[in-house]
Amino acid sequence: MAHWVQSWSSHDLAFALIEKLQIGIFDGLERAAPGKLLGQRIGDLASIATHDAELMERFYAHMLADYVGAVVVPLAAVAVLYSIHPQLALVVIPFLLLLASVPLWLSRLAARQGKQVMDQLGQLNADTVEFIAGQRELAVFGQSENVVQRLVQQTEKLTEAQCRYGSRSGLEQAAIDLLSALTLVATVLSASHLLAQGQLAPVMLPVVLVLGVGALLPIVDVTQTASLWGELRAGAARILTIMQQSAQVRDDGTAAAPAEHSLRVEQVSFSYDSRQEAVVDKLSFEIKSGEIVALSGASGAGKSTLTHLLLRFWEPDSGAIYIGESDIRTLPLATLRKLISWVPQDVTLFAGTIDENIRLGCPQASQAQVVAAAKLAQADGFIRALPQGYESQCGEAGNSLSGGQRQRIAIARALLTEAPILILDEASSSLDNPNELAFHRALEGLRHQRTVLLIAHRPATLRRADRVVKMENSRAS
Repeated sequence: MAHWVQSWSSHDLAFALIEKLQIGIFDGLERAAPGKLLGQRIGDLASIATHDAELMERFYAHMLADYVGAVVVPLAAVAVLYSIHPQLALVVIPFLLLLASVPLWLSRLAARQGKQVMDQLGQLNADTVEFIAGQRELAVFGQSENVVQRLVQQTEKLTEAQCRYGSRSGLEQAAIDLLSALTLVATVLSASHLLAQGQLAPVMLPVVLVLGVGALLPIVDVTQTASLWGELRAGAARILTIMQQSAQVRDDGTAAAPAEHSLRVEQVSFSYDSRQEAVVDKLSFEIKSGEIVALSGASGAGKSTLTHLLLRFWEPDSGAIYIGESDIRTLPLATLRKLISWVPQDVTLFAGTIDENIRLGCPQASQAQVVAAAKLAQADGFIRALPQGYESQCGEAGNSLSGGQRQRIAIARALLTEAPILILDEASSSLDNPNELAFHRALEGLRHQRTVLLIAHRPATLRRADRVVKMENSRAS
């Protein structure tokens, strides 16, 4: 019964702590996104949020109570042995201390090997995610076999790291077994000597042996599980790295949302790394409220980076951006992002229905509002043609839909928010000519309700703007 209570309570505590831990991981990812997640691989981050967190459950549920028992039980057993005869306790104590110290002998090696295992596992997870996501491209270019070979190599590296980890763990286990045997032998010899000297009653011999084993077993259990410390420490370090991520931008603005929705960029400069050349360099332009302005320029000119600065994914190195008369840094992030609706170049749809994906911008919207937004985005027609209409599944990352269909759903999602500023980053690039023409006509009808920034290359799109701002050499001309 006591064992059941201990197991139930430790698992209950463990699962509650793991829930808090994973929430902390997700909070850290949210704070870091998107700027600080650049260069980090999705599979590796997923491994930290799941596998590494599960390792912590193993510690809280199975090891924490064992560590408490490994202190209390041996102390009690040694105290009773001392009361029987001090010599018995003095014989057992050195062996118990040696046993308890076994995990410390190779602790640095264990930590290093644990990190290697966890890093290699994260790398394999990341490569596997990319392999699954890129099946189509790999098949087209005949590279599937090469990537599979790379996965095999990664698996072999993981196996080698695990074998090194297991070899060190086996060495620790051998030391534990040897010391355990020596402890029992020393206890038996000491008790036999006391028995021969008449200092120990024969009836106490079984008691001494039971106490010796009782003092030994909890420490043996703990030292065996302590072989996992290398992985646990590495996993905990990876988790803490994410949980302690600082926010990419400070969210300390308190200003109210401006009533006027012009957009003004003043002498803005930005580089992703202080050692790199500026992606945006002293950029200045203005969009009046209700105006449709196109931003054009060569690939890499900084157009998409500018949208990230407008949304405060990053802060400019210098200069300022204004909505109306309000510097966007004075606005709470939640307020700013209610003022701006954005359709990026690379559209992300989530596994779920089309209706759910459109409602991402405004979950409380009525069905009539969802349909109206879809009509403006030229999406209503193809949605209704699907067997389940708005309840049709998008598939993972929208893979059951074409590129143009995904783009139109993303446009509908942005329009549903009714944000006064709309940024379309090549948002109609996957639309055919009739749908693009119809969408821009619909956009014309909204011009008095929205300030629109079009990022585009296509001449037909540029012609529909009130004016065009061209970016060259990271500046506007």
